[in-house]
Amino acid sequence: MIAVNPTDSASLLAAFGALGVLAVIFAESALLVVGFFLPGDTLLFPAGVLCAATADRPPRLELWQVLVCAAVGAVAGGQAGYLIGRHGGRPLLSRSSRPRVRAGVVRAEQLLARYGYGKALVIGRFVPMVRSVLHPAAGALGVPLRTFTVWQTVGGLLWSQSFVLAGYALGSSVSHIDNYLLPLVAVIVVVSLLPLLLEARRRH
Repeated sequence: MIAVNPTDSASLLAAFGALGVLAVIFAESALLVVGFFLPGDTLLFPAGVLCAATADRPPRLELWQVLVCAAVGAVAGGQAGYLIGRHGGRPLLSRSSRPRVRAGVVRAEQLLARYGYGKALVIGRFVPMVRSVLHPAAGALGVPLRTFTVWQTVGGLLWSQSFVLAGYALGSSVSHIDNYLLPLVAVIVVVSLLPLLLEARRRH
């Protein structure tokens, strides 16, 4: 029996391949609290790396399968999150006792108010912690379904496909890059947190 750590991208990809990408991206985009603990950016990029073939090794995953699964997980997850928020309402968002969840909800509401629905739904996909609460928050705040569907689809496709293709491009150009996946994941985490750190600094 294979032991799988759902918070570890290497473990998920080794056990489930492209289907693991679909399941995790769906859950991260839809399941408010659970999504905080799942890899998003740090799963898509390594998955793209493992799709690349080099002179010394064949691809370990099929690029088209990963792209399709990432897209379906992102779009379907966003839509499910919206429906959860729409039916659960504000009490659902305020029920959690976790400070990170509450902070993410506040940030998501600020994004929607500051940038408008379209920009917020696209930008929010690229911001950790916001990504997991943005869609339920949009549903709870009454964002029109048609507007939400269009822009969350645009954001979901841009986010999921760009990270997979960036990993594929790097994997295709650098030999033995899969030996450095852990440092790469650490860099991705730091870079993805920069918007939040800059915003916190600006406020203080």
